Amino acid sequence: MSRRRQGGRRRFVVRNSPIHGRGVFALARIRKGERIIEYKGERITPAEVDRRYGGDDFSPHTMLFAVNRRVLIDAARRGNSARWINHSCSPNCEAVDEEGRIHIEAIRDIRPGEELAYDYNLFLDERHTPAAKRAHPCCCGSRRCRGTLLGRKR
Repeated sequence: MSRRRQGGRRRFVVRNSPIHGRGVFALARIRKGERIIEYKGERITPAEVDRRYGGDDFSPHTMLFAVNRRVLIDAARRGNSARWINHSCSPNCEAVDEEGRIHIEAIRDIRPGEELAYDYNLFLDERHTPAAKRAHPCCCGSRRCRGTLLGRKR
């Protein structure tokens, strides 16, 4: 699965990742500040998230992106390749909210072959206890890895 840039040049491809599961890899140089892809999927409410993913069989591995307190994007339904972009504590991309649409943009130049990653910076309603951090482990392998997908509470 790959995306084409204007002129027919492929920009990235989805394949197995050393970070986790599937990942998105640059096929061509991506310049700092370049918009790469929009995070797409079904737009749902928190109540629908609870209905779909709550309960005893809950898995922390979902493809959800919170736009705000009322809207989340579920990329498991009608999603695109952006759902496979992994987390890194030393990211080369960031998620940018533009009028409720989430775009992934490069925060530095990205070389061909490099995996695209952004900091998920997850937040829980409850305290980020050591047990909560262990329940959301990070596998990025960065020298600055904080060991969890959870962001630092302010």
